[in-house]
Amino acid sequence: MSDTAQSFPTRVDISLTVNGEPVDARVDVSRHLVDFLRLDLGLTGAHAGCEHGVCGACTLQVNGDIVRGCLMLAAQLDGAEVWTVEGLTETGGLADLQAAFVERNALQCGFCTPGMLFAAADILGQGGEPSREQIREHISGNYCRCTGYEAVVDAIETVAGARARGEEVSA
Repeated sequence: MSDTAQSFPTRVDISLTVNGEPVDARVDVSRHLVDFLRLDLGLTGAHAGCEHGVCGACTLQVNGDIVRGCLMLAAQLDGAEVWTVEGLTETGGLADLQAAFVERNALQCGFCTPGMLFAAADILGQGGEPSREQIREHISGNYCRCTGYEAVVDAIETVAGARARGEEVSA
């Protein structure tokens, strides 16, 4: 390397909120969000699947939007608010969806389930009662090898209807 070449940092400090808790960390600039959460924080709900943003297994919520954790670098998160499936489970934010997924057998191996729950919560958070076609379209970025999707659509449709009627879904 010549004396005039510029040196770039390989690690940066970040401060963020994860599942409502403040986190300060020094991260490698190339560490992906899903790896930071899994390897550094021990939050293993999001999975590293395809590592190209296609399968949806690494879906998380950052600043209120669902994102692919394999496409976002941890270094980008300074000041961000991140929610994982563990955090939303602890707050009860996914309780009705989780109950409906169990009731409808919309999960089998569980690998895609966290991403599916985030996609489901996202469409239901838009309000109203989405059609089956709208639900299918919204979860289309989340691959599942076990359920065949019908049970997932059924579960989301069940929760949408129950919420529209002001009813609770419980296991």
